[in-house]
Amino acid sequence: MKIQETIVNKVAQSGLMTVDLASFSPKGERVVYDIKDNLFQGLILREKDFREFVNTHDWQQYQGKFVAITCSADAIVPTWAYMLLANRLEPYATDIVFGDVATLETVLYERALEKLDMEHYRDQRVVVKGCGDIEIPESAFVKFTTMVSKVAKSIMYGEPCSTVPVFKRKVSVTNG
Repeated sequence: MKIQETIVNKVAQSGLMTVDLASFSPKGERVVYDIKDNLFQGLILREKDFREFVNTHDWQQYQGKFVAITCSADAIVPTWAYMLLANRLEPYATDIVFGDVATLETVLYERALEKLDMEHYRDQRVVVKGCGDIEIPESAFVKFTTMVSKVAKSIMYGEPCSTVPVFKRKVSVTNG
């Protein structure tokens, strides 16, 4: 029996392009601004008190952060209040969305994925990495798949050594 001299990485030779969606996650701290803390008795937003808060609050603490504005209390908050918060956060925050942290992550991934050059994936066999250290919203997998399926030869989910097929372009046969 002959002993193999070199170890061959068959996964590397397979021509698969592995994509880790976590690499598209913008770097920066995520914070939630919950307007419930501005409600009188946890129920009512009083305009005068709110405007005073907005004028005296230290907005610089949000410098370079991704901010989600929300209200976790069961209260009716006028739209202008969210608009006022967004206006005050805008000079400091990297990005601002309405919703919770999950909504923020969804929007950040959506924006990052929309900037991708799909030509990079043209006619490629793409493996979308399934697990990692960063939690990726399901919506990012959906968005990436809908975008890449227009140009890729195939899309798989998982790791190159163990994938689940998601999409394979049908080969068209032309008579000539």
